[in-house]
Amino acid sequence: GCEFPFSCQQVAEDVIRKVLEQENCPYDAEVNIVLTGEYEIRETNRNFRNIDSVTDVLSFPAIDFEAPADYTIIGERADEFINPDTDLLMLGDIMICIPRMLLQAKEYGHGVRREYAFLIAHSLLHLLGYDHMEAEDAAVMEQKQKQVLEQLNITR
Repeated sequence: GCEFPFSCQQVAEDVIRKVLEQENCPYDAEVNIVLTGEYEIRETNRNFRNIDSVTDVLSFPAIDFEAPADYTIIGERADEFINPDTDLLMLGDIMICIPRMLLQAKEYGHGVRREYAFLIAHSLLHLLGYDHMEAEDAAVMEQKQKQVLEQLNITR
């Protein structure tokens, strides 16, 4: 029900393309993005992560990478990861909570387009096997997100 002063699809495609380029992905890929409300993301968070709270974004990887952006697993098992209808690598699903995204854009003092692009970049890195549980890993993700957004000229 929300309308934005930018194309959600175009921004998503631009960010996904740039992240995959940065991460040297040798495949054309597909990602499913669901834009949702607080109730739906809370239910999904509770059902899949046993966390009963609203969150800004959830990532559901289709591939369990042994190391971030290590595509060797795909070559060995391509039939599991390539969509036979599209011949695209299926990376997984991203679920973005629109009310939380709007709130965070306001709280962080930047535009909705920037927050949307950030959430997609962040989540896509999760789909590629990155995590931020340790400070060192978080720093790597932050740098990669920042680099993508700067290259696309999507800044605060």
